[in-house]
Amino acid sequence: MRIPRLYTSQNLDIDALVSMDKDAARYLKSVLRMTSGQMISLFNGKGGEYAAEIVSLSKNQATVTIKESLSNDRESLLKIHLVIGISRGERMDWVIQKATELGVHSITPIFSERSEVKLAGSRLEKRLTHWQQISISACEQCLRNVVPIINPAVSLQQCLDSNEGGLKIVLHHRTDRAITDLQNNDNVITILVGPEGGLSDNEITLAEAHSYSAVKLGPRVLRTETAPLAAISILQSLWGDMG
Repeated sequence: MRIPRLYTSQNLDIDALVSMDKDAARYLKSVLRMTSGQMISLFNGKGGEYAAEIVSLSKNQATVTIKESLSNDRESLLKIHLVIGISRGERMDWVIQKATELGVHSITPIFSERSEVKLAGSRLEKRLTHWQQISISACEQCLRNVVPIINPAVSLQQCLDSNEGGLKIVLHHRTDRAITDLQNNDNVITILVGPEGGLSDNEITLAEAHSYSAVKLGPRVLRTETAPLAAISILQSLWGDMG
């Protein structure tokens, strides 16, 4: 039987007793039909993984004790920051889930000229919390021990003004330059991708003025939920831990 992996925000130390939340208890008891004495794996998103034994379990409460620290490091040496235009419906959820599985380090949602999604205030905060939970769930599934940071949503201009270092690329299908033409010097890469309508020509020019290199992924035009995942896969294959 595969040992279940669960996330907790609590500190994890050997021999510590950890009380899991109601959702985790319900999952262990009602879905997996687990009982006291069985083992699970815990991580808190800060790195590291821990073997834990179920001490008590009911539908609404679970207590486990930490037995062992496991040295499982599955993080890529490539620090990829995905800057992505906020898209409609489940597209954004899909991108965050799959980008997490592919090993991104952080994600920044942005509003741009062609953004169709209008979010602000409490609605935006709820969506950010939702996206962070999607990333956590993806980490549980793909065995990552470090949860990518979902940064606050900002305008494209605010993001560009943050002046990050490393290699910076903006996906643009009307260019002849490919990702393979670029040089990776310090394993820090930012990928900028527009929303459903793409980035405008002015926004592409603005990004290039902030040291972003415009690159294409091939002869076909990819959707906003496909393009970043293809780019991340290429980068991980070139310089990361895939291939």
